[in-house]
Amino acid sequence: MSQFSSEDEAELQSLLRELLKSVKDRISGAPSVECAEEILLHLEETDKNFHNYEFVKYLREYVESCLGAVIEEETENLTRGDGHAVGSGQDTHAVTKRTRESTQYKQMMQNLKQTMMVVVESLINKFEEDQLKKEEMDRKSQHEQSSSHYTDNCSDSDSSFNQSYAFIKHEQLQVIAEKLDPGRPREVRLEALQSLCYAPPSDGLSCESWTGLRRNLSAALTDPDPELSVRDKFFAKTFSSSPLNVTKDVYSSIAKSLEAHFLYHKLSFPSGSTSIDANRPDMAHLLKQEIIENTLSLLTLHSEQAMSSPGSEKSLEPIHLISLLDIKATWFKKWMHGYYSRTVVLRLLERKYKSLVIVLVFCPSGPARRTLYTSKELEFVYFVHSLCVLGRLVMYTNGRKLFPIKVKKRRDPVTLTDLVVILINIMYQHPKPSCGETTHADSLSPTNLVMEVLRTLCDRTECAVECLYQIPVIETLLAPVITLLKGKLPKLNSLESALTHIADTLARIATTERGLSLLLYDRSLVSAEGECISAAHVVVQFTQRLLAKELHLFSELEIPPAVSGAFIFVCRQMYNTYEGLQVLWPYSLHECIAKAWRKTSSVSERVPTPVPGAPPVITSQEVAWEEMLLDNLLNFAATPKGLLLLQQTGAINYSCEKFGYGVMVTQVATTAPGIAALQSSGFVQTIVVELWSALECGREDVRVVHPKSTPMDPIDRSCLKSFLSLVNLLSSPHAVWELLGHRALPNKMEYNLREMATSVLDLMDRLIIINSDTKIHSLFNYEQSHTFGLRLLSVLCCNLDSFLLLESQYNLSELLLQGQRDNVTEPSARHTNSDEFIIDGLSVERNHILVRIGTVGGPSERRLPPRALQKGNDPYPWPIVSTYPLPKYYILDVPKTLRTKQESEISAFLASSKETERDASWMDDCRRQFCKIMATNTLTGCGMTHIQLCLKFTARWPFLKLLREDSEQDLCLLLKQCQEFIAQQQVNVTSELSCFQGGYPGHDWFASTVFLLMHGDVGRSLSLLLRFSRLLPFAFLWPPRLDSSVHLPIEIAQSCIHPIYSCTAHYVEMLLKAEVPLFFSAFRMSGFTPSQICIQWLGQCFWNYLDWPEICHYVATCVIMGPDYQVYMCISALRHLQQDILQHTQTQDLQVILKEEPIHGFRVSNYLEYMEGLERNYRSMVLSDMRSILPRSS
Repeated sequence: MSQFSSEDEAELQSLLRELLKSVKDRISGAPSVECAEEILLHLEETDKNFHNYEFVKYLREYVESCLGAVIEEETENLTRGDGHAVGSGQDTHAVTKRTRESTQYKQMMQNLKQTMMVVVESLINKFEEDQLKKEEMDRKSQHEQSSSHYTDNCSDSDSSFNQSYAFIKHEQLQVIAEKLDPGRPREVRLEALQSLCYAPPSDGLSCESWTGLRRNLSAALTDPDPELSVRDKFFAKTFSSSPLNVTKDVYSSIAKSLEAHFLYHKLSFPSGSTSIDANRPDMAHLLKQEIIENTLSLLTLHSEQAMSSPGSEKSLEPIHLISLLDIKATWFKKWMHGYYSRTVVLRLLERKYKSLVIVLVFCPSGPARRTLYTSKELEFVYFVHSLCVLGRLVMYTNGRKLFPIKVKKRRDPVTLTDLVVILINIMYQHPKPSCGETTHADSLSPTNLVMEVLRTLCDRTECAVECLYQIPVIETLLAPVITLLKGKLPKLNSLESALTHIADTLARIATTERGLSLLLYDRSLVSAEGECISAAHVVVQFTQRLLAKELHLFSELEIPPAVSGAFIFVCRQMYNTYEGLQVLWPYSLHECIAKAWRKTSSVSERVPTPVPGAPPVITSQEVAWEEMLLDNLLNFAATPKGLLLLQQTGAINYSCEKFGYGVMVTQVATTAPGIAALQSSGFVQTIVVELWSALECGREDVRVVHPKSTPMDPIDRSCLKSFLSLVNLLSSPHAVWELLGHRALPNKMEYNLREMATSVLDLMDRLIIINSDTKIHSLFNYEQSHTFGLRLLSVLCCNLDSFLLLESQYNLSELLLQGQRDNVTEPSARHTNSDEFIIDGLSVERNHILVRIGTVGGPSERRLPPRALQKGNDPYPWPIVSTYPLPKYYILDVPKTLRTKQESEISAFLASSKETERDASWMDDCRRQFCKIMATNTLTGCGMTHIQLCLKFTARWPFLKLLREDSEQDLCLLLKQCQEFIAQQQVNVTSELSCFQGGYPGHDWFASTVFLLMHGDVGRSLSLLLRFSRLLPFAFLWPPRLDSSVHLPIEIAQSCIHPIYSCTAHYVEMLLKAEVPLFFSAFRMSGFTPSQICIQWLGQCFWNYLDWPEICHYVATCVIMGPDYQVYMCISALRHLQQDILQHTQTQDLQVILKEEPIHGFRVSNYLEYMEGLERNYRSMVLSDMRSILPRSS
């Protein structure tokens, strides 16, 4: 359909005629030509039947047939290139841009224009034939008007002009052009103009005599005779209907005539009490002209003369009048909107009309507003217009390149920074009045206009970097704040308004990395005490004073809470980031906010019960202030260290009511206090109910009309969100302990079909531990629901502490084994592996879980069966587990590694060193020896001889079966002694949390690791643990050691938030954001946090994630190189998984993969150099924080 046939043209003509008839009434009722054009231009918005017109349908089908394949191809290319589905506004824009640049699009537009020109020409010819018949009937009338209407709906200018006129031949236009000669009498010229106005503009512009006609029309424009004003009607019609290639002549004629008018008719600027009368004939003539193409030349008229002689009489210039016509410079905004026109404007400003920018900068700084056209009113209009133009100009790169600009009243050129400083000072001098609703006059106030410009600059990164992220701008913004901190009152017309706008601008600056860095680290401001500090310190100090009401000036001024809230929000933009919290942490801002919240909350709690008819005791502003404080407290939970601060305020139980889905709730669920708060707030119940509704329920009417399809995936897409939410919620063992610890399953005799699960315990009872026919029959979708439960169980069991709790309480392994034994065709009496097992989704999932929990080992030490079936005669060739121990197929043989020369060297070094000689220099030598041996990518040592020990791990404690018969008892003895040692050094805390009941609730994986390292020798293991327990590396390697320890600050010990989370995990996320921001963003998109997977890795000492040699390397690296290497180790592991992280973010299963899959191919030695680089950049910060937590450790 790319080419139109004669039948297509005839059909288009018919459809176009029908469209014009349909809108005839609306057009004929328009009061003017401009209104009629606006109606047609916005017909799609105002006419509900627009898309039902056959003409519109025809064009839509034509566009789809021409461009459908192009759009699909571009969409596929974008998807294939970026690796994600097209859906965002940016993606749509990219596809649209590429489509418009395609050859098919250009060919389509060319064919469409050519065909429409033919169609319109046919309509015009038919119209002319009808008109000739009318002329034959009445030849006496020379200017007979047409009885029909012509609508040009396909001009290149995209206008829809509708006007009644008669068609004139070229010979008649030649006569009219001659009659318009300035030497002819006024009556003859007037008659010629009237005749010309009845002709279609296209006839006049395309005739051979257009050159002479244009010259005479230009002369008529400069004629002061008011009766010749009918010429304006012709130019107005020409603007509306002429194509772009001829409108330049019209623009040029009008602009040149106006330029001549200002040159030969000196207009004085009103002074004193005089004013401008807009109804004066000469003023009305100027104000009603159209000024487009040569406007820049026109606006620069007289500017240099006026600026060079400031003492001379001030002239009224074109820029003053265009400001009256369009006070907010809409004309300039439209010019700058399109790339083509913007390029032309900026090129002209740079090469020829840069003086216009000087005029705009030179304008008065916002005088008082007046209601008459006095000099003050003109100056104000001029200021508003100039400010709007400048604000639009600096939005674009080439517009900013026009600066700096030399202004004669200033010694130095005006730079972009100077311009922004001037605007901020205008905001201070002319603030928005403290009034209610914003009126039209308020929208033109200098403060609102300046803030609009600043907001626009903040929203554009490049603009903000060049214009706002500059030290003088920050100094100007904070100058009133520093003055207040000094106890003085700044010179501001409205302190409240100015402070609110300052906070608004600072908050917007803090939203970007570049702006935040400027506020945090640039120490160029002088504080009230005279020291150089950064903007962040000024803001937080001022916020503290606001909250505590310690500024004596505020008691007199009564600054409302909204100002305090605005500055708290600036701090919030900083403290909900890792680097921002690092800077603001010493100020204890969380305590200040919590204190103000408790004070406000106590007042609201003492309010008596409201009496009907009585005025409210507490206002809505006070309620909003309380919610604002609580919301700002909640945002501390954006980081692990911030969550610790939130917990210390005691507000976590209240703020959790405001949680939604996303990273923040995942962060909170990692800790015991956080998950308890989520449980008490009803958040956990909401997630469970949503899951149950998607899994087991559904609208009955929908099922009848649209039956639910059979899910093809183990977890249906409708349940995926709920599944991931539960995985995030239960990722930490603390969450499992709090929600399931010491809770027995209901195991009811009967379940109501309408009974919904409302807790995690209900999910465990109904979906996972299905141990009776009653539970099976209580599910509408048994296989799908039970598969969902088993998949969730598989993820939970990846955390060994969570698995041990479930195994000890619910005997999981025996339940799963019994499920496998029951799933056979003809069960034998002994239930051996020779039984014919039924292979289905449930048996495959159970088999995977049984192997996962039945052995331990890294990626090259055990084999996990896949969940997918294979094609062929044997779809599932992997052994089915129905009894323990596991088949040998799942346990891989590990090759023996011989002792290397480098290991002999380090052993000799350790043996030759006396204990008294082991000082700091000895430790440096030891680090060098360690790095040397790690560079060889091998460190066998003691662990390799016992690798088979870890592979014998079963559900009860099989990994305790050492080479000696009493090894199990030895390890139990070691763990018991460690538990007694740790219990003696724990603080007494009264709490209902499970983590405070009976000591550390999890297994001591580090002590077990040391036991294996020491060849199962209890004495050596205990001696090592006790001897080095005071060392800083052991404190972070040994999680139970720091659990509510007396060596911790009391507020941390009582928080039930482990330092490995609040310190190690915090810096993992902080450094990950700085080093590999792409991966950090991937975590954010998935709703999962790096701290969650790192806590799992570190909590179980990388068991099941790394091979045994790498676990030994991890322990040795942290002990020898320093405890901060625990952070660098996690960063290296995440960096190693970069491809998997990016891929599974797209498939929306990142958290599942990270928890279930080991870290394939990771070698500590390969990343040691990278970790040393991290040490050079971040050790001073990370290690100092670790030492501050345990100041008495070495």
